[in-house]
Amino acid sequence: MPTITAHSGTVMGFDYGLARIGVSVGEIALKQAHALMVIASRVNNIRFTRITALLEEWRPVLLVVGFPTHMDGKYHAMSAHAGRFARQLRGRYHLPVCMADERLTSLDAQDRLQQGGLSIRRTKQVQDAVAAQLILENWFAANT
Repeated sequence: MPTITAHSGTVMGFDYGLARIGVSVGEIALKQAHALMVIASRVNNIRFTRITALLEEWRPVLLVVGFPTHMDGKYHAMSAHAGRFARQLRGRYHLPVCMADERLTSLDAQDRLQQGGLSIRRTKQVQDAVAAQLILENWFAANT
């Protein structure tokens, strides 16, 4: 895992899924994250074109990818996929990439959105971005 030496700079978080990737953005100095968007595509070229555009716009100093595990910490079926995605990000963009525990972030995101009054349909459209926000917030709490 990369050592964080910067006291400021933008960090981008990802909640990786086979059909959707939630994206968040945050600032190291503020230790705050915000849901940004959901990339809804299974096509890698489309996914990475959108990620490239986001990286050019936000200029992050670090990327954080949620690492799914079971509640007991054992690897999940998606663990290998998320790890591969993290390696692809590192290889394509030459930025440091950290993995962060993402247990329960999707459920927490769903609860937050429904408590905020969003319909089930709208919740499903933004849930992955909010999960990415929670992944980044948890990473800030543990690492900065």
